[in-house]
Amino acid sequence: MLGGLLHRGHKIKGTVVLMRKNVLDVNSVTSVGGIIGQGLDLVGSTLDTLTAFLGRSVSLQLISATKADANGKGKLGKATFLEGIITSLPTLGAGQSAFKINFEWDDGSGIPGAFYIKNFMQTEFFLVSLTLEDIPNHGSIHFVCNSWIYNAKLFKSDRIFFANQTYLPSETPAPLVKYREEELHNLRGDGTGERKEWERIYDYDVYNDLGDPDKGENHARPVLGGNDTFPYPRRGRTGRKPTRKDPNSESRSNDVYLPRDEAFGHLKSSDFLTYGLKSVSQNVLPLLQSAFDLNFTPREFDSFDEVHGLYSGGIKLPTDIISKISPLPVLKEIFRTDGEQALKFPPPKVIQAVSKSAWMTDEEFAREMLAGVNPNLIRCLKDFPPRSKLDSQVYGDHTSQITKEHLEPNLEGLTVDEAIQNKRLFLLDHHDPIMPYLRRINATSTKAYATRTILFLKNDGTLRPLAIELSLPHPQGDQSGAFSQVFLPADEGVESSIWLLAKAYVVVNDSCYHQLVSHWLNTHAVVEPFIIATNRHLSVVHPIYKLLHPHYRDTMNINGLARLSLVNDGGVIEQTFLWGRYSVEMSAVVYKDWVFTDQALPADLIKRGMAIEDPSCPHGIRLVIEDYPYAVDGLEIWDAIKTWVHEYVFLYYKSDDTLREDPELQACWKELVEVGHGDKKNEPWWPKMQTREELVESCAIIIWTASALHAAVNFGQYPYGGLILNRPTLSRRFMPEKGSAEYEELRKNPQKAYLKTITPKFQTLIDLSVIEILSRHASDEVYLGERDNPNWTSDTRALEAFKRFGNKLAQIENKLSERNNDEKLRNRCGPVQMPYTLLLPSSKEGLTFRGIPNSISI
Repeated sequence: MLGGLLHRGHKIKGTVVLMRKNVLDVNSVTSVGGIIGQGLDLVGSTLDTLTAFLGRSVSLQLISATKADANGKGKLGKATFLEGIITSLPTLGAGQSAFKINFEWDDGSGIPGAFYIKNFMQTEFFLVSLTLEDIPNHGSIHFVCNSWIYNAKLFKSDRIFFANQTYLPSETPAPLVKYREEELHNLRGDGTGERKEWERIYDYDVYNDLGDPDKGENHARPVLGGNDTFPYPRRGRTGRKPTRKDPNSESRSNDVYLPRDEAFGHLKSSDFLTYGLKSVSQNVLPLLQSAFDLNFTPREFDSFDEVHGLYSGGIKLPTDIISKISPLPVLKEIFRTDGEQALKFPPPKVIQAVSKSAWMTDEEFAREMLAGVNPNLIRCLKDFPPRSKLDSQVYGDHTSQITKEHLEPNLEGLTVDEAIQNKRLFLLDHHDPIMPYLRRINATSTKAYATRTILFLKNDGTLRPLAIELSLPHPQGDQSGAFSQVFLPADEGVESSIWLLAKAYVVVNDSCYHQLVSHWLNTHAVVEPFIIATNRHLSVVHPIYKLLHPHYRDTMNINGLARLSLVNDGGVIEQTFLWGRYSVEMSAVVYKDWVFTDQALPADLIKRGMAIEDPSCPHGIRLVIEDYPYAVDGLEIWDAIKTWVHEYVFLYYKSDDTLREDPELQACWKELVEVGHGDKKNEPWWPKMQTREELVESCAIIIWTASALHAAVNFGQYPYGGLILNRPTLSRRFMPEKGSAEYEELRKNPQKAYLKTITPKFQTLIDLSVIEILSRHASDEVYLGERDNPNWTSDTRALEAFKRFGNKLAQIENKLSERNNDEKLRNRCGPVQMPYTLLLPSSKEGLTFRGIPNSISI
């Protein structure tokens, strides 16, 4: 009898770590009323509120991984409730609370491999982890949860979590197989109905929620995705009802559904920074607009010195405007005010050197194509003159009007043909994407050109711009081709001012292409279908899920916010960038040429003619421009990622047959191709996912895109673009013609004429506000080579391989830093003295111009 009692009464000790909702709820800080009305202590933690979790409020129930019940499912233990608060635990993070729990667990129930949890309170909380201690013959078991737990009545199925074991489907312990299948089924949902806040359902939809046709025709936007005209990657489905005027468009809302665990579940400054975007759009922008409407401040900058004054004296605004902005804690770092009630911005890195005008030089203009915020567009010129890929039957002949006579005086003695043969000529082409839209764009208050820029690789390794072509649609109609002008470098007189304007038109196009294609489309938008497919088909215990999941953190959240405030009808992008209402639509046209396999850095460099395959070189390719900072540093990071992925994949897939026979992986890849990127499903270049090498390459591309590529095109936005002179986002006047009043103004006051052409003051303030937010690192950012939980897997082989990956990245960081000290590598710092640091893996918090986070979290 006594033995039976002891057997039945065996206890397993556990520690539950969680965070309360009011610690994590940042929605309340996005409005002034929310702050004043609620006065929440966002990081405080009191004993009284924690005791709400005790009693019979939260129960956990262990599930055996080794012993099955009569139905073949793992045996269930007795439901157990949280017991006591642990007041001191050194591993607790900010805002986290720990509780004791003691499970009754018969020795005959085997080893726990999962658990159910039920929340009987009305308020949700964020479950961080469960740790079981001293399991007989096993030791500790870790469950990494990171999930929101709502009232149990809201769920059709009990919430389940699995231990940090890793199993291919065929290797899953039999008692856990049905639990694994059921959880994936729950995550897929049934594809119907409007999604609710507490749901965790991953499904696809087209981009049909950017416009608001019920407000009128000017607010309608085309559906992107699901059609040949505007193909697009899929977004997460929200299921909102259609608009009244257009059944194909989804109605808008102040909030966008996300699978609940994709919403921020960690206390970090990026929560505030991200909601800062919402605040800029909904609160600050209207306030600033009212200030300008009152003519409190002139709409134009009068001089370059006035632009520089944004970072010293600031802009004076009415007291009531400042008082409404200042209380927003999400913006306290963005909108700094002083005793004189002035709105200030931090000095961008591009003017932190001794010279405030180095950005104006031709060398810096060209260098930023290799080391700036959009370094992956320049290509080696293979044919002369450059030609268009536009349909000649619709648009006529768009062959470039740049001639050999324009170029050869500056080719260091070479002919154009010799320079091409020696791979010394390069092209920055912003012609084809914008030309079909130019008539519509130029019918508004903006005035723009399609541009081509030809550059020459000098003997000292730097690039020199040789000619800029500015093109407009032909006055006699599209079929007549383009009307083009060619501008050449000049150092003095009105010609130098004209040349500076020509460069500005190029940069305006580059800024738009960067923001809508290089940044939004090629990282944010293309990754979202991978996130959805992974969560729908790969169990949390699948090795590939564990590999990829850190690189998905917060991406659906920031994408949803972008559709709410940035890329939507009337959003920040439409208001402040040249492409205006056509912005995302134009990115859909560019997506027609997107190729998944070309997103691998070596493939991208080869495709652009910036590298040649060469097995004798360290990375298997030889760069055409040796001093190409983005490529040089990027190849180091790419190789480290691919080596880590290769090691990891080969741990679990012992043969290609094992991969082909993995039903979860095959279902995930099939749906990703056929649905997630469904407009591209018939492309021949998709990997067939039949070999381990295909899986390695595909995973490396996903990780590279979400981490290093995004870092390269994101965290330089404010350091370079914070000076609107250097990277304007709008052009409002055409190039002045001789004899005109504008030409005379350009001759007499070139700075004022330049400022009247580029982004005006109001749009500049909004631009700077947004890109400063986007360029910041969070306080608890998780960087490449790091994990937010050391117990992400129990597989020591994987942990050792991951440690090697982290060590390799640390070595690379030292190597890259040394390169920046090499004076012979002039493209790494340039006239503005900005060492290229965007691909250094680590960073501190804030505006650092470096650091590779794991994921697209901002």
